Amino acid sequence: MRITFKGLAANALFAANIFILFLLVFSDQLIIPYWLQPVGRMHPMILHFPIVLLMLAMLMECFRFKEVYLKEPLYQSFTTGLLLSGALFSAVTAIMGLLLSKEEGYSGKLLDWHQWSGLGLVFMASLIYWSRNTSWYKVSLARAGAVLTIVCLILAGHYGASLTHGDNFVMEPVTAKNELPKVALAQAKVFEDVILPIFTQKCLSCHNLEKAKGSLMLDNAISLQKGGKSGKLFVPGKPEISLLLERIHLPMDDKKHMPPKGKNQLTVEEMAVLKLWIKGNAEVKKKVIDLPAQDSLRIVAATFLGGSGAAETKYDFAGADGETIKKLNNNYRIVYSLSKESPALAVNIYNKSVYKPEALKELEAVKKQIVSLEMKGLPVRDEELKTIAGFENLNALNLNFTNIKGAGLKDLLVLANLKSLSLSGTKVTYSSIKPIMRMKSLEKLTLWNTGLSDEELQKLQSENRNIMVVTGFKDDGKHPIRLNQPRVLNGLTVFKNSIALQMKHPIKGVQIRYTTDGSEPDSLTSSLFGQQVLLKESTTLKAKAYKEGWYGSETITANFYKSGYQPDTIIFLSPLDDKYKAGAPKILYDHQFGDYEVNSGKWIGVRQNNLEALLLFKRPVVMQAVILNVMRLVPSYILPPDEVEIWGGPEKNSLRLLSTVKTESTTKDAERALIKIEGKFKSQSIACLKIVVKNLKKLPAWHPGKGQPAWVFVDEILLN
Repeated sequence: MRITFKGLAANALFAANIFILFLLVFSDQLIIPYWLQPVGRMHPMILHFPIVLLMLAMLMECFRFKEVYLKEPLYQSFTTGLLLSGALFSAVTAIMGLLLSKEEGYSGKLLDWHQWSGLGLVFMASLIYWSRNTSWYKVSLARAGAVLTIVCLILAGHYGASLTHGDNFVMEPVTAKNELPKVALAQAKVFEDVILPIFTQKCLSCHNLEKAKGSLMLDNAISLQKGGKSGKLFVPGKPEISLLLERIHLPMDDKKHMPPKGKNQLTVEEMAVLKLWIKGNAEVKKKVIDLPAQDSLRIVAATFLGGSGAAETKYDFAGADGETIKKLNNNYRIVYSLSKESPALAVNIYNKSVYKPEALKELEAVKKQIVSLEMKGLPVRDEELKTIAGFENLNALNLNFTNIKGAGLKDLLVLANLKSLSLSGTKVTYSSIKPIMRMKSLEKLTLWNTGLSDEELQKLQSENRNIMVVTGFKDDGKHPIRLNQPRVLNGLTVFKNSIALQMKHPIKGVQIRYTTDGSEPDSLTSSLFGQQVLLKESTTLKAKAYKEGWYGSETITANFYKSGYQPDTIIFLSPLDDKYKAGAPKILYDHQFGDYEVNSGKWIGVRQNNLEALLLFKRPVVMQAVILNVMRLVPSYILPPDEVEIWGGPEKNSLRLLSTVKTESTTKDAERALIKIEGKFKSQSIACLKIVVKNLKKLPAWHPGKGQPAWVFVDEILLN
């Protein structure tokens, strides 16, 4: 029997079609091992090859029955070869695509349309190849089949491009709107009318309910706060460590840059708005006009909304070079135009940990255009005011909570346009402020929480009626405001014997009241926080800030966990997943809880079997409880264990069951969470402890991976 290359290819095409049918039938039970995943990820690499082959083959198939070609052997054999090659490569590409679709981040109707149009292409091309030499295969059937094949090819390509690049990828350059919707400033909300439209215009094509690339949706506040499979999108108040800002500032050619290269990119102003929003704790309920008049976010938001304000002021200087402005923007400084028509610039410098005076000196190239400068909370000293004095058109300067003492304020007297100066939280004195009051342009001076006495502040105001001196909140019984929350400063929340509680509030004179029994703190009966608060047991702390004339703050909650013992040896009785075992077993007792980044190296993960660990102690310890920290991240197939068993005894050959903990079933709408599972038992001496964490063997019917086993992620075991 003679074996030919054509025969082998034809048999391979038949086998590929059978394998595709097998993958479809057993799709729900299919689990792709990690070593096979690279094969699936080659899908985008080779799909262009069968496209070219099939397009050419179908074109030649349409004219195959013309008399001039029907008697031409080369034409007939070449068409057959093209069709067989195209059909075989499309089948291989489809198999790779089916493997790739089992990974996270691929779901929704777009995937379904791409999958079935692609499979339709494979089956149609294969059917044409197997039928084209039969007696009933005539010219009309050949042309109809060729047209249907090309239609399937176009649809598969279209939906594939939408999956990769987002909806409307082809027509986006000519259909994308260049302007954000305008809303009246008085009614505009910071999130709904300023922040969300940016995501809608630049990000929603890839991060929507249907697609949710990276398990991330950007169409509402709750989804934004959840983040995606790479973790939280942002950390409120900390733009310098927020993933969102990191991704949008990556070089354009970096594969993690967002939006992807070729998509409609964020403008400098839009990036500035996002940074300012995150820096301001990512508020989702405030109106724009609720922000202070000189707040940077309010100023730039007003320009987006077409509102009035500083953006409408006419300036007699030229605008700065766009490339220069772009270069000045980095991870500690934002430079942006007050409006598209205005040459005026606003500058916001932040990130206290990396601040240096050079951050000001680097602004020399745009010093004439700077009209607003925000440096709140930075270690700015009096010597740096000489540089600021060179910004000749500056009219708003915020130095709140800096290291200014007042000696350098005299350097600002040359600023003929300075209207607003904020010095709250600094150590300025009456004598250093006195010269500033002679500035003819100054309209507003903010001095609350400084070294000036009430008498000195009153004197400044009475002697300078043309200047508004803001001295802090005074309760007139009509407009009390709410304090912000106190902050817990403890870095680690797991301790062995005891831990000193550290809390702080930025406003002087604030009382911090707290409870450790889970109840809500009040201003009268709850404990008053002092310098020496020692926690000796696992505690749920709740705290609120109070001050006369203010509304009490919202409650802040923090959990502290005691882990009295540490095993001398940990032995895993069942294999760990290769992807999630780095650092084991130390991960289980390093006193550091992991976050939602599954690839951070802080988690141990299992899926195919239970997690069984043997904890050995050189000397017996008296124990009565075991706590496990586990993750719930439903889109990533990570669920709490079905059950946890705790065994103990004097040695590994004489263990008895001490506790069994059955966890609650996970619902479809369950939020992501870090969950503590506690097993309690009668206090006893233990030299050997065995913990069996049983994963859920079949995901529920509502889950995209129904029938497959769930992941279990554990990162800390606390022993008491």
